[in-house]
Amino acid sequence: MTAGRHPMHGPNRLKLGIFSANAEGGLALTRAPERWPARWPQIVEAARIADRAGLEFFLPIARWKGYGGVTNGREWSFETLTHAAALAGATERIALFATVHVPMVHPVFAAKALATIDHASNGRAGLNIVCGWHPEEFAMFGVPMIEERYAQGLEWFEIVRRIYTEDSPFDFHGGFYDLCNVSGQPRPLQQPWPVTLNAGFSPAGRDFAARAADVLLTTFVEIEDGRAHVADIHARAAAHGRNVGVCATAHVVCRTTQNEAEDYYEWYAVTMEDTAAADHYMGTKEKFSGSHDPLAYRLHRKRFVGGGGTYPLVGTPEAIAEQLVRISAAGFAGVALSFVNYSAELPYFIATVLPLLREAGLRDAP
Repeated sequence: MTAGRHPMHGPNRLKLGIFSANAEGGLALTRAPERWPARWPQIVEAARIADRAGLEFFLPIARWKGYGGVTNGREWSFETLTHAAALAGATERIALFATVHVPMVHPVFAAKALATIDHASNGRAGLNIVCGWHPEEFAMFGVPMIEERYAQGLEWFEIVRRIYTEDSPFDFHGGFYDLCNVSGQPRPLQQPWPVTLNAGFSPAGRDFAARAADVLLTTFVEIEDGRAHVADIHARAAAHGRNVGVCATAHVVCRTTQNEAEDYYEWYAVTMEDTAAADHYMGTKEKFSGSHDPLAYRLHRKRFVGGGGTYPLVGTPEAIAEQLVRISAAGFAGVALSFVNYSAELPYFIATVLPLLREAGLRDAP
């Protein structure tokens, strides 16, 4: 069996994907009753909607512990390697990423699991490598939360890479792993290995992405700020003789009028915010993750409640398309999107925004 071209290498100038549909609430920390329930039939429905529309990727978050509050946001979430494998048989074209915590998942196991997904999906697997930031999750596994998490990540990725590319068993003696006679078959259909992604904002995170990722997933406060982020990762990657694409993150409220969209955003992200969960999430993430501009925590609480600190695309289809055009012009190769309720809201986004992006030359017909 030969894999086709991976969707992340497809022709559309601006790749689009669904982010965090494996978790209750998606990225929103809201008490709104219509928030995403993340039950399996609904996840399959959302994946199929995105797949039929020609969206490029389906990207889950990896969460082991909720954030408390009324909803205990993201406690209900599906493990991402099995999530991707299960969706392989329910979809046809869309890339299926697994988000893997380096400290919690051994690289030998991860390499075997990812290769399984790649075969099950006929070459549509993707790997989102995360090094972890939530101390309560580390404690659940009895794993110390070390400062050198990205150094461990580089060793982890080196082991996976060698499993996929070396013809003979090898020993590995590093600072974090001491392994003997390592091997693994089958190799992925994608050669030399599946598309890799990493979410990083800190200098250490971006250095890691420059060396190990094909795509950096990142945040920005304003669209024009993104230009500097794109230039930064391109320069870091070039220093290693590599080219790394950059993907933005955004949460979407798309409605027929601007007022309707803004009123709904205010309702679910302010009036109905899960305050205790948001306080826990924002406080812990600011202290330990380094994934956002520090100003964002003080200026944009609504964005963290509404979509995990990602950029808000709120308005009419025309307004959202215009902002996506600006994001592309700032140098971003794609955008990972979240919604309050994916299966309820995604069809309208697809029907109204995608044609405008095709008119703008950013996407072809599905």
